[in-house]
Parts: sequence; C-alpha cells; structure tokens
Amino acid sequence: MELGLITFADMQPETLPGRAINAHQRIKDLLEEIQLADQLGLDVFGVGEHHRPDYAVSSPTTILAAAAVLTKKIKLSSAVTVLSSDDPVRVFQQFATIDQLSDGRAEIMAGRGSFIESFPLFGYDLEDYDELFTEKLELLLKLNKSEKIIWKGKHRASIDDRGVYPRPYQPSIPIWLAAGGTPASAVRAATLGLPLTLAIIGGLPEQFVPFVNLYKETAKKTGKDMNALQLGVNNHVYIGEDSQKAADEFYPHYAMMMNRVGRDRGWPPLTRQQFDYSRSPKAALMVGSVQQVVDKILYEHELFGNTRFMAQASIGNVPHKLTMKSIELFGTKVAPVIRKEVDSKK
Repeated sequence: MELGLITFADMQPETLPGRAINAHQRIKDLLEEIQLADQLGLDVFGVGEHHRPDYAVSSPTTILAAAAVLTKKIKLSSAVTVLSSDDPVRVFQQFATIDQLSDGRAEIMAGRGSFIESFPLFGYDLEDYDELFTEKLELLLKLNKSEKIIWKGKHRASIDDRGVYPRPYQPSIPIWLAAGGTPASAVRAATLGLPLTLAIIGGLPEQFVPFVNLYKETAKKTGKDMNALQLGVNNHVYIGEDSQKAADEFYPHYAMMMNRVGRDRGWPPLTRQQFDYSRSPKAALMVGSVQQVVDKILYEHELFGNTRFMAQASIGNVPHKLTMKSIELFGTKVAPVIRKEVDSKK
C-alpha cells in the first residue's frame, strides 16, 4: 500500500491589506513539508486548490513545479485540481511540465471541489456543475492518450486536429478521481477505469463501505482489470508521542478550521466532546499516538482494501514545528508498521 500526505495549505487570512505575508511563510513551510516527506521515503504528496483567503495555494501546479526540483523520488499530485472551472488543455500542459521536471513523478487528482469560489471567479455557472466536470474530464483523458486530438464540446472552444505540448515524461500522466462519497462518483470512476480517492473527513469509515463496494462492483461489471484497480483513502491525521497531548495540541486549531468552514455550510460549532468522539477507534479522525493511528489505518484497510492511504497532515493553523513532527512520526513510526502489516497479508 502506498502512503502519502495531502495538504490544503491552510493559513490565517492576511491582516494587512495587499500584503501576502502569511501566504509567503505558509508556502515556504509547505515546501519544507514536501521535502521532509520525500526524505522519509513516503510515496506521494498532494496539494489542494482553493480560491479563499484561508488557504495559501490557488495554483497547485506552481507549488508542485517547485517541489519537483527540490525532491527526488516522491510522486507529486494535486489534491484536487478543480477541473470544472479550469481548462483541461492548460491543466494537461502544466502537469506534463511537472512530469518533465520531476522525471516522471506527476499525477493529477481531478475533482469538482468542495468549495465553489472558483466558478464565479472564472466565469462559470453553477447550474452547469455536473456537465462541466463530465465534459472537461472527457477532454483531459483524450489529451492524456493522444498527442493530436479532434474534440468538440459545449463549454470550451473546439480543437481541430491540434497537438498539445509538452508531452509528459511518462507514457501518460496518472489521473485519479477524487470523491466525498457520492455514488455517481464511484460509478464514473469505475466505468472509466480510473483510480479513485475517497475523502473521509468525518463520521464513521464503515459508512463508506457501500460506496467502495459500488466502485468495485461497477468496475467488475464493466470488464475492468480488478487486479489493476486502485483505491485511495484520505483522513485528517495528527500524531504525537502522547495521545492526550496530541489531542490537546490539535483541538483548538482543528475546531477553528472546522467552525470557519462550517459557518458557510450551516454546521453547528464543533465541541470538544464531538472531537473526542471523532478520535474513537472506529471513527474517522486520526489524532493521537503512533499506535492509535496505525490501528485506524489498518482498520480502514480491512474495510476497503485500499491501495493507497493519504494523511491530511497539515490542518488549520497548527504550528509548523508541530506539523513537521507529526509528519516525521508518520514517516518513521507509522509507515514502516503499515507496510509490514499489509505486505504480510498479501
């Protein structure tokens, strides 16, 4: 099983108008996190895309290009590329460039995004939410297969037998679909034969078993190679040497982040009691000691048979020093145990 990290590059919104001081530091910290993950031998690092004042990265490809020249082995992915509000031609060109810079380590994780700010920002109508993603994914997949394409759609100018360059260093760029549990997403990924990443950011992981089963059953019904099927899972993760100390360190920052997002979505404020329940053995939040996180990752692997696990390990405004320590524990203490346990069951 591959093990990696995801970040949205959360940050405190700027306090000085016109001055991106917080973003400047957060981006520097982010590059340190990616370098550490590479040094620890983790398999993949994903960077999110947001167009809000509380996240530092609106252009994952820019960050990944910088990371490509600072790292040696780790795969570099978006998490996600909000494809519905982007141009698939430019997406493909940018990731092909990253692939060249990294000697073949680029991946695209395509999704519709859980926030909607990019739609009005780039002139798209939310009424076309599903149609945009379907059409643009189709174009991206064509670009990945053929140097020259003929294509016509509704939401982008036609392409009349033109080549798109550069081509990637790999024969093609791995393209994953990201999902939050919508059945249509499982069916889409399986029908297209694409690897799927499932975000489990709350509730009980066992609730997602029907979703994963739908993905696998649809893949089988549509004649896909089940041995080649890939499934990723990602959870919020924070690791400390001591379970209670880790929870106490993480809770204020996590609650602030969840409540900020929740205000826009009508969620009630997160209480400490709810937080502690989310940390329980069968719940989604992986906050605590090394052993607790190991147990939870293995529990999810038993549920889903996933081939990749991604820890969203820099969340809210946890101090950079603590985030780096959590990543170090994930790479040095958690990852070796997970790999040994999973390999022993093959």
